[in-house]
Amino acid sequence: MSHTFSRRSALRLLGGAIAVAAAATTGSAPLAHAESRSGAGPRVEGLISKLTLDEKISLLHGATDPASLGQAGYVPGVPRLGIPPLRLADGPAGVRVARHATALPAPVLLASAFDPSLARRYGQVIGREGRALGQDVLLSPMVNLIRTPYAGRNFETFSEDPLLSGDLVAAEIRGIQGEGLIATVKHFALNNQEKDRMSVDVRVDEQTMHEVELRGFEAAIGARSGAVMGAYNKVNGTFACENKALLTDVLRDRWGFEGWVMTDWFAAHSTTAAITAGLDMEMPDGTYFGDALKKAVQNGAVSETYVDRAVRRVLAVMDRFGLLDGSAPPRPARDAKAGAAVALEVAKAGATLLRNERRTLPLTGGSIAVIGPTGSLPFVSGGGSAHVVPDRADSPLDAIKSRAGRGAKVSYALGEDLFGKAIPSGALTTGVDTEAQGVAAGQTWTYEGTLTVADADDWTFVIHYSGERPKVFVDGEDLFPVAPGYGEFFQGGLVTAAPDGLSVRRKTLNLAKGAHKVEITAKGGTGGQLFRLRRSTGATRAQDVAEAVRAARAAHSVVLFVYEDATEGQDRTTLALPGHQSELIEAVTAANPRTTVVLNTSSSTSMPWLRRTAAVLQMYYPGQEGAAATAAVLFGDCDPGGRLTQSFAVDDDHHPVAGDPLRYPGVDGTEEYSEGIHAGYRWYDAEGVRPLFPFGHGLSYTSFAYDDLRVRRSRRGLEVSFTVRNTGRREGVEVPQVYVGPSSGLQLDQAVRVLGGYQRLRLRAGERRRVTVVVERRTLSSWDTKRHDWVLGTGRRTLWVGASSRDLRLRTTAEVSA
Repeated sequence: MSHTFSRRSALRLLGGAIAVAAAATTGSAPLAHAESRSGAGPRVEGLISKLTLDEKISLLHGATDPASLGQAGYVPGVPRLGIPPLRLADGPAGVRVARHATALPAPVLLASAFDPSLARRYGQVIGREGRALGQDVLLSPMVNLIRTPYAGRNFETFSEDPLLSGDLVAAEIRGIQGEGLIATVKHFALNNQEKDRMSVDVRVDEQTMHEVELRGFEAAIGARSGAVMGAYNKVNGTFACENKALLTDVLRDRWGFEGWVMTDWFAAHSTTAAITAGLDMEMPDGTYFGDALKKAVQNGAVSETYVDRAVRRVLAVMDRFGLLDGSAPPRPARDAKAGAAVALEVAKAGATLLRNERRTLPLTGGSIAVIGPTGSLPFVSGGGSAHVVPDRADSPLDAIKSRAGRGAKVSYALGEDLFGKAIPSGALTTGVDTEAQGVAAGQTWTYEGTLTVADADDWTFVIHYSGERPKVFVDGEDLFPVAPGYGEFFQGGLVTAAPDGLSVRRKTLNLAKGAHKVEITAKGGTGGQLFRLRRSTGATRAQDVAEAVRAARAAHSVVLFVYEDATEGQDRTTLALPGHQSELIEAVTAANPRTTVVLNTSSSTSMPWLRRTAAVLQMYYPGQEGAAATAAVLFGDCDPGGRLTQSFAVDDDHHPVAGDPLRYPGVDGTEEYSEGIHAGYRWYDAEGVRPLFPFGHGLSYTSFAYDDLRVRRSRRGLEVSFTVRNTGRREGVEVPQVYVGPSSGLQLDQAVRVLGGYQRLRLRAGERRRVTVVVERRTLSSWDTKRHDWVLGTGRRTLWVGASSRDLRLRTTAEVSA
């Protein structure tokens, strides 16, 4: 769309709370005829004319599914008019329902491949499986930028770069919707953290918003996403789900969006203000868009034309997908084999080799020690909305043993205990079986006894349970209280479930030597209960590390798996690995310098132990085929094809939001994006700070040379051509990246350089290929807050070509003219 912002719209963006207050007190005028009927065909208009007010409202909010398939949401249809219900499932990395589905690698791992065509096939798997599993709407993909390394859902999104994020989200949406499943891009907008996500007021200037956060959403709308999910947070004083500047001025008037906008779950805050601002559907219930909306229409606070507008938007998308006339293709059978093949391909393509000293990798033979809890347990996915139950998932240990062959010696050591060890016999007075205490259905079991601690130590108590969580008190302290709100549901994807499926919670206490009072109450519920109470201590941790050191010394090579278990609903508190894993790495690398560290983490990680390692492989959350993919990369069956989509900071003191609580996590409910357009690698460049690993970084098992850089102007922007040659002895993957510098013709804030384009290449040994990357006019433009529109950055622009934002091999300049 070519419409520009009016000054009035810009004022709304900066002072939306005034508009909300006015709408809430003065009611709403009827919509103009053209606005109320845009984007719908005769079938939809005919249905709207027949719907009662109650039926219309029933289409605008969630309800309880009478035949739930375990999905997140449900909107009832209107059977008398042939309008079917909608089932809405989570699914950033696979369809999240009660049945098994393909657990794909996390989106951040997909993004690391820098391959939109692969993103499309990733979307096709989800789209097909969503329909096969009885779903109509996918509550994905997420395209909020990685702004802070602490954000708990960084693994669910793509990148800190808006161009890369936009390319990938558009491709994935085309894949999803090409299979007949409606996609929902989320969370609109500026939901870049979990901390205080329900209430934080994000203060951001117009240029930053358009150039950084909104570009991915705009690309999603360009790919015709059927739905948009509004965010929890406020934007410049107004909740996102009732923010007219976002929902109407940007989303519809500027971008031409014709689908519907739903809330995130329980993100509605009003009736009149929300529906007049452009919200169409409340999920998962009808607190504001149920009886409250009906009353608002009846008393004149809301014109029924707004209800018709929202219904029209929902039905228009349903009509487009063939849900109203029966033209939607039959639901396919789930193809688990095809899904697994794509999951494996994505995990291998996104595997990112960060360090490889002395050609430690690929592994070439000799004995191997596998160390770490996620070496023996498959770490499939993060927690919250992204958690998927796969058909199967092998452990890395089994995959490494299989790949190494029968003649190879592969040993294993735990290193870091996630689930605790049995409490020593005699430490607790009799009356409880801490390894298998059963409670009959309908019964309540109690215990009161004494725990005798031989030496003062930190005790981490670990409860495993099959039903309602038992209450455990030590010296009067409740060890495992129920978390408030939705905290119970957002506890991670790895550490909250034991290998046998029992739920797990932990609590660490510093216990003095001597006797401690222990009280336990457990309920059997309707089906009975089984629970275990275990512990890990400083003493048991020392034993685990000693065992790992012995295994490392006895082996030729070590593969040490470490983890960080992120989840929706909470942010990380540090970039360091959780628990005592850093100490484990220090001990193991001291025992064997041929140690490869494999990272199953959500986002960037600080690595004070880096120089002690021989190699570091970033695998994020690799999905159900993660073990096979990890083994393939470790043994060189494929080249590590991934590149970082986010900068890795050296430590907690050197990244874009470090040291400024107003920038993150906010002060007194307000957060300022004071870094402006300098997000991610742009901040490191602007501030002259060296990252641990830069955006775009990733090593190959071969080497590449770049030469013969040329640039020519075209209607689309600048065509940047250069040659890449594989100078090594084996086939490999390279991702050359083009960066563009600022325009001297614009008196606007500009980055030192921004990603202008990229291309993923696979080259045989000695192969040379000519590459052309187009830097689009949009990338050459900046947002002008006076014009409320994009302006082309003319004049002589510097262009670089390289292997990362800091490894720039070629440089030239080119003239940009209007």
